[in-house]
Amino acid sequence: MYQFLEQTVAGHMTRTVRAVTRGLTMRELGQMFERDDFNAYPVEEDGQMVGLVTKFDFLKCFAFTPNQMVPRYDDLMKRTVADIMTSEFIYVRSDTKLTRVLQLMVEHRFRSVPVIDSGHRLEGMIARGDILRALETCAGG
Repeated sequence: MYQFLEQTVAGHMTRTVRAVTRGLTMRELGQMFERDDFNAYPVEEDGQMVGLVTKFDFLKCFAFTPNQMVPRYDDLMKRTVADIMTSEFIYVRSDTKLTRVLQLMVEHRFRSVPVIDSGHRLEGMIARGDILRALETCAGG
């Protein structure tokens, strides 16, 4: 287990990541969530990560509350990622220790965290499954 303490994101992240743009419609986003079975997509603009859109953000649009009247389904599906994405998001760098990523995931109930470089360019994603595999490998399993 001590080996896990030294592991960084770089050795365990998924580097091939599908990102979306702000102009993608909710209909298109819903199709992507269904097809790819991802829980989140980074939102990129001009090569930089500007936000994150999750299944939770998508589903939140359909929630009924006393303060929110839900528009017609077709109208909702024409909205764009820009309308629902989170522009202030938590991210990590490739040299971040996996112990820190695990702490963030537990504390914020994240399923995945974007990995970006100092220029806000997307390098990859680190997900719960990546952490689990690293734990198993370090434990000798």
